[in-house]
Amino acid sequence: MTIAVDAKAAGFEEAKLARIGEHLRRSYIEPEKIPGCQVLVSRHGIPAYFDSMGLMDRERGKPMQDDTIFRIYSMSKPITSVALMMLWEEGRFQLTDPVHRFIPSWRGQEVWEREEGGQMVTRRPANPATMQHILSHTAGLTYGGLLPGLESPVDQAYQNLGIARGGGETLLEFADKLGRVPLLYDPGHKWCYSLATDVCGALVEIISGQPFEVFLRERIFEPLGMVDTGFRVSDEKLDRFAACYMRSMDKQVLLEDDPHTSHYRHKRNFFSGGGGLVGTTADYMAFCEMLRQGGQFNGYQLLGSRTLELMTANHLMSGRSLAQMALGAFSETANEGVGFGLGFASTLDEVASCTVGAGDFYWGGRASTIFWVDPEEDLQVIFMTQLIPSSTFNFRGQLKNIVYGALK
Repeated sequence: MTIAVDAKAAGFEEAKLARIGEHLRRSYIEPEKIPGCQVLVSRHGIPAYFDSMGLMDRERGKPMQDDTIFRIYSMSKPITSVALMMLWEEGRFQLTDPVHRFIPSWRGQEVWEREEGGQMVTRRPANPATMQHILSHTAGLTYGGLLPGLESPVDQAYQNLGIARGGGETLLEFADKLGRVPLLYDPGHKWCYSLATDVCGALVEIISGQPFEVFLRERIFEPLGMVDTGFRVSDEKLDRFAACYMRSMDKQVLLEDDPHTSHYRHKRNFFSGGGGLVGTTADYMAFCEMLRQGGQFNGYQLLGSRTLELMTANHLMSGRSLAQMALGAFSETANEGVGFGLGFASTLDEVASCTVGAGDFYWGGRASTIFWVDPEEDLQVIFMTQLIPSSTFNFRGQLKNIVYGALK
């Protein structure tokens, strides 16, 4: 894979944009805080900067390749959200429809209110969880105790019922089980990063009548030419699959997932729309180009432009920010001055968020991958590395400073 770049034609000062590589090498790769990374900056559809740095597999001494395959984890979420909204465009559902229209076990859901004598006291919700709620992480779900900063009896209920993304369970079985645990709050009244996007994957399967992974392949990946994106790394692509690392409490970078023994090498029953995909920077660039062009790519219209505008608008109650709505201490974004739509966070207020790019939309992944699309600047940026947790370094803020500072 070769991506030809032209910073000047894209409207950047080339020397300033080159600071990206200088900064990442000096601050992260040379001091071995990360083994390697890859960055793409594109504007007006013209790649302005592309660089592969460091190692993709430290243990085997393999340099980062331009076509390296990365675990994108929660950067799967925008793809899954787009898939579900493609069905919305077909008239298959309304955003106001209750989720229990498609998953009957959700009809009797209760809301956790308090603990009393070691028992959960629940009540009927003020309103049922809707398709809008499930797309915007406001449905009352949690991540089942998998995230720091939010430990509640509801999370324990997930664990007691064995709600997990894997272990032979299918998407439909998983979604059905979720209907049997209480919600953490009344749908729409709070925001909580959660398993909701995995439910979106189940809804794609239920509504379309196709297996979720087949829908993604036929309706999104193949039309966009995302040839390396999927839920599994085949034998012929193993040489391009990066190792994944984690930062320990004493700041050591340890191997977390060896590409040769990774579970991404095996077939599975559970296809996680919330965090299960792998792919390349070139593939995700195609997805972002579709977003940048209002739903179109190479003459193929994946989404209508008005649908994308709806998805990237702030859907939090009364136009509030995540700082006012979020429960828990972790997500893939800061909360101040940030809103959330149907699968994307967005910068609402540059002063409150202490950054530029109001009107952009974005997300990130567990292994510190990030992307954003800025319609006002006609810009997309993708950063790939493989370091867990994603909260370790503020790559998004640092890259924003350099990229926007290089605009002419």
